[in-house]
Amino acid sequence: MESNGQERVAIYIDGNNFYNGLKKAGQPKGARFDHSGLAMLLTRGRLLSSKRYYIGSLRNHDGSEKSAQMLASQQKFLGGLEKEGFSVKRGRIVYDHKIREKGVDVKIAVDLIVGAVDNLYDTAIVVSSDTDLIPAIQYVQFKGKKVEYVGFSQHPSLGMAKQSDLSVLLLAEDLKKLTTPIEDPL
Repeated sequence: MESNGQERVAIYIDGNNFYNGLKKAGQPKGARFDHSGLAMLLTRGRLLSSKRYYIGSLRNHDGSEKSAQMLASQQKFLGGLEKEGFSVKRGRIVYDHKIREKGVDVKIAVDLIVGAVDNLYDTAIVVSSDTDLIPAIQYVQFKGKKVEYVGFSQHPSLGMAKQSDLSVLLLAEDLKKLTTPIEDPL
């Protein structure tokens, strides 16, 4: 089960859920967050078998300059994550009366289950407070794998914490250490 006696971990980050958590935790607008630093923090010396980032892909749905800028910004951000070794898994965005992400939770759940069945990790680290993932987490645990829930101390998910083998709640000071503010050009 373990690789050379070392526990293997896989990290699954729900990008939109994490971004919203950062905003609620007081992340400055436009600041750069060190996702690889977060992965190292969460790994705690264990063997990192994979790190995945899930997000709804934007598109220029209305041909506007704002949509084009948002798309370019997201592509640059995701390209940076890929250069850091993240596997970026894209869902889609539905544009109706409200912009909504579709398919991301399903991708996370499927990857959690496939990883457990194919023995790709010993512990799954789930960076999401979305309780829709609980059935997948229960199956992963049924397959003999551990699950760690990572959330924010300001707004923890009690359901995710209760279901997981370990809960890690990020404190504002932890987040500050992983944040680089954008310099004011003036």
